[in-house]
Amino acid sequence: MSKFQFPESIKSRPVYGTLEPRPGKSHLMIADAEGAEALLDLAAQDADLMAKAHIIFIPKGTAYSDKLQALNPAQYYEGPSYEASVQRLRHVLANAHQGTQVYLAGTEGLMGQAQNEAMQAGIPHTAIQTEHRGSVARRMQCVHCKGITEDVMHDPFQCAHCGLHLFVRDHYSRRLAAYQGVRVDAEDHGNIPEPVELYK
Repeated sequence: MSKFQFPESIKSRPVYGTLEPRPGKSHLMIADAEGAEALLDLAAQDADLMAKAHIIFIPKGTAYSDKLQALNPAQYYEGPSYEASVQRLRHVLANAHQGTQVYLAGTEGLMGQAQNEAMQAGIPHTAIQTEHRGSVARRMQCVHCKGITEDVMHDPFQCAHCGLHLFVRDHYSRRLAAYQGVRVDAEDHGNIPEPVELYK
């Protein structure tokens, strides 16, 4: 099982639930890696949902593609990365009808970015469900250079853009779909703690 129970944190940190079938004219399902398990569980609750479902899946080296396609969704798209799939997502959202339900599953980075796209397209937040599955890696923004570093697994980490060592904070920006990282040695340059894996 790829579920992880996140510890309690500050209010800005996202809280994820469990995907549940909802009535709607269409169902947009976006997942990466182990997020496919949440879509498979969703289909097991209501097989009829798939006849009106558009699945966008980013495998990230996992072997769920055949299982998802076997659900016979109305439309299925598989992309090599979120960045490569975002134009497809924007097109689907631009043509979405009232009553479209959005289901997001997988990593925090995928869910945050896809939720941001859906809300910018006018999908109400009440029509968007999220379920975390798989990696606990974070999408981090350096508050100093504003660069984004994907898949951060250690605290502190080194910014991929400016090279500063950053403290992994729970402060989250929904607008950027990223956590905020602050220089860990701002007051004592060079005093950088040994990195530790997140949630260990």
